[in-house]
Amino acid sequence: MSRLILVALLVLTACVRAPEPAHSFRNPATPIYSSAVLDAASLAGRWQQVGTFGDNPEGCKGGAVSFGVPVGQALPVEADLCLDGQRARYRGQARLVAPGRLQLEGAVGALAEPWWVLWADADSRTLVIGTPSGRMGFVLERGGVTSPDRLKAAREILDWNGYRLAGLQMF
Repeated sequence: MSRLILVALLVLTACVRAPEPAHSFRNPATPIYSSAVLDAASLAGRWQQVGTFGDNPEGCKGGAVSFGVPVGQALPVEADLCLDGQRARYRGQARLVAPGRLQLEGAVGALAEPWWVLWADADSRTLVIGTPSGRMGFVLERGGVTSPDRLKAAREILDWNGYRLAGLQMF
């Protein structure tokens, strides 16, 4: 009888599926790099979301992120973003955990992942943010209009960091 129970337990265990990994828009085997020369003070102000990764082109359209002036390793952040077709909001503090890397304190869902600044143009007009998992990635612009050359550069940076550009949706 105990063998029968043991066999039944083994059969049931074999039927349990491992949890699916979070959806990713990048190849995790590709190295990802954050901007080591980013000056966190240059982030201060309002940024319009002009692009994101998603599978549903009918989902939400754009959003914005406002960064405050950094105080030590803390940076005030207010975000209302479109991530993979869903609205994601946050208001609180981010910690600067490494050059070009932010961790939103108390964030949930995709926003809880570390934000890596993959690229900022020399004049801090365009900002590309991604995550090592590839669960999210987005393009921000001051003023909301991206020039063709900066958009091309943003796409190249995302591609270089392993993102699948087929999933990039521009607003």
